[in-house]
Amino acid sequence: MAARNGRNGKNGRNGTRVVVTGMGAITPIGNSVKEFWASCLAGKSGIGILTSFDHSAYPIHIAGEIKNFDPEEHMDRRDARRMARFSQLAIAATQEAIKQAELEMDEVERTRVGVLIGNGIGGLVETQEAVRTMDERGGMKIDPFYYPKMLPNMAAAHIALHIGAKGYNNTVITACAAGTQALGDALDLVRAGRVDVAIAGGTEATLCETGLAGFAVIRALSSHNEEPEKASRPFDAERDGFVASEAAGIFVLENLEHARRRNAPILAELAGYGAGNDAYHVVAPSENGEGAANAMRWALEDSGVEPAQVDYVNAHGTSTKLNDASETLAIKRVFGEDAYRVPISATKSMIGHSFGAAGAVESIAAVQTIQTGMIHPTINYEHPDPDCDLDYVPNKARRADIDIVLKNSFGFGGQNACLVFKRYEG
Repeated sequence: MAARNGRNGKNGRNGTRVVVTGMGAITPIGNSVKEFWASCLAGKSGIGILTSFDHSAYPIHIAGEIKNFDPEEHMDRRDARRMARFSQLAIAATQEAIKQAELEMDEVERTRVGVLIGNGIGGLVETQEAVRTMDERGGMKIDPFYYPKMLPNMAAAHIALHIGAKGYNNTVITACAAGTQALGDALDLVRAGRVDVAIAGGTEATLCETGLAGFAVIRALSSHNEEPEKASRPFDAERDGFVASEAAGIFVLENLEHARRRNAPILAELAGYGAGNDAYHVVAPSENGEGAANAMRWALEDSGVEPAQVDYVNAHGTSTKLNDASETLAIKRVFGEDAYRVPISATKSMIGHSFGAAGAVESIAAVQTIQTGMIHPTINYEHPDPDCDLDYVPNKARRADIDIVLKNSFGFGGQNACLVFKRYEG
């Protein structure tokens, strides 16, 4: 799908409105949207000492692991054994989203149901296992399902197979922006009339030695091992890197008229999308925040919303020195003096960074903020940073009237994607 830019403006909607009718979440702080959101409002951290593999050889010993997830509660054992974990998580989240949306596949045109899933790395765990098997026992001993497990597109493929969705199917692989960009591309797909329903979001499960080593060697991760729950501290002056995690967040998006015809529950409107690139550096964000600011402006223009109308920003907020300062500057570029008025919070303070899933899970938080009139806190914000001097809703949830939310996601490679969610008004 083409990235939306400033030239599209309000005309990009073509009169078609797109609404959220269902959401599903599997996260380090809850294996449903209800559990996830309750933990968010309570400021609960899902970061802890790693349990899924031996990390003793590395300087980092913490991550945001999903707890008590049994794939066989969501699919047959045989199917589960043929999927990588990131696909299993996506299936589970999809089931919750479809249930909330009251979407009966036998009652809709299956060729008009599309699937767009964001993913950053695919089956990294399975790749590590395959390489070890090759080294120890030879290549002909690797799992015969290695490729069908590992490929990043397999989450979208398995969702389509699981629910019988025969329409447009794609995988967005834009690193940390992937989940958000998948939702934005799905918005464009529904607007274009190519599908009536889009199952969209992000999923990631890459917690393994390879993943830990790759980020540790470039010093991107927090080494706050002594108090894991305090390691992810976006916008705090003592932040020292992000915390790797795993998660899945899935949405059911629909053409408004289609949702009305089937009397679907409508949670919010997805009203705008902007995406672009810093064209600056493979890992570091642009220091002046230009690329991020562009994506924010384009999303607002696409939705027909002025910066002064935004009630809340769900930040990318990774807890790295460069990203948090750059995002703060970008918000100032877009909002001007209103930057000091609008509340901002970072979901990653509680769940860590789930890469391709991050933006989708955080978009669930954005919709829940509209639904409940509550802004979740940025936990672990204890030491003010002169480069990060906005209202980050520190440490405690806040009640507020929220009608419009801007959601930011910025990824490796300079990828930027932003969304605008609105309270639904018929």
